Amino acid sequence: MQRSDRRSFLKMAGTSLGIGVLYTAVPAAAASGEIGEMFDFTGKKNGERVTPFTFVQLSDAHVGFNGPPDPLGTKAFERAVEMINQLPQQPDLVLFTGDLTHDSEEKDVHAQRMKQFLEISRRMKVPKIMYVPGEHDAGLDGGTLYREFLGESNYSFDHRGVHFIALDNVSRAKPEVGPEQIAWLKKDLARFPKSAPIVVFTHRPLFDLRPEWEWFTSDGDEVMDVLSPYENVTVLYGHIHRDHEQEQGHVHHYAARSLIFAFPDPENAPEKKPIPFDKDHPFKNLGIRMVHEKVGARPLLNSVAVEDVELTVREFSGINGVQQILKNPSL
Repeated sequence: MQRSDRRSFLKMAGTSLGIGVLYTAVPAAAASGEIGEMFDFTGKKNGERVTPFTFVQLSDAHVGFNGPPDPLGTKAFERAVEMINQLPQQPDLVLFTGDLTHDSEEKDVHAQRMKQFLEISRRMKVPKIMYVPGEHDAGLDGGTLYREFLGESNYSFDHRGVHFIALDNVSRAKPEVGPEQIAWLKKDLARFPKSAPIVVFTHRPLFDLRPEWEWFTSDGDEVMDVLSPYENVTVLYGHIHRDHEQEQGHVHHYAARSLIFAFPDPENAPEKKPIPFDKDHPFKNLGIRMVHEKVGARPLLNSVAVEDVELTVREFSGINGVQQILKNPSL
């Protein structure tokens, strides 16, 4: 069988609203021909055959934040929940990559924000929602409140042949994973063959994207050293409030947009300053991103196509149906 690249394991196939993306774990084509051979091959090597499924990544809702540069509060978050519930194919799970809430030094205030976040997120009609903290959730108290509401901040689980790993790179009050968690990661991965499809979700980028803006993880290189021997790794993260992709060896990194406000492109911006709110286009820079893999594209070529769709006031007010936005791409 001809070797397939990691895009064959993880395909982005849906929507984002200030957001994240609806991901499909394998191409949407029927499991026949070369794709079927890939499933059989990886199933024999990894011990479990990958079967198609979808999941959603959301990030940076900052529940409790209200004011410039975004006076909408939780509106974008709530709209994203509505859109997920109206998807023609319901995802198996949702991964939320941090900053669920906006921090507060008053524990009671922060606890109320966490309760509000959970009330909104649990409206999603999905079987499973998994979380990691952001620095606004866990930086002030070392993750104590987060764990009270959501349990451990790093863990792993398997789903339909894909291994998911939640990494906490914020609870040490600095952008760091820490030696104990890295040791845990090594032990967690030890049972898997190098061909296993792996999805890591965390809050901060695991590479130096823009250190002066705190867009980095200080021991990210050590984490990447652990992940680098594995051939099919995808890392999902938030924190930067914009979409971004980066490839490092066998690892592909994807950032999800925020559900509250956007930051500019660091290549073109002199300072880290949120993009101003546009009242005529309330979801500008938070829009919808439709991404799909072109079925039939030759392996080892970039077969991922991206279409960005900006939400308008009509979509915001609910006048325009989500089905128009989420029409199936032509593959």
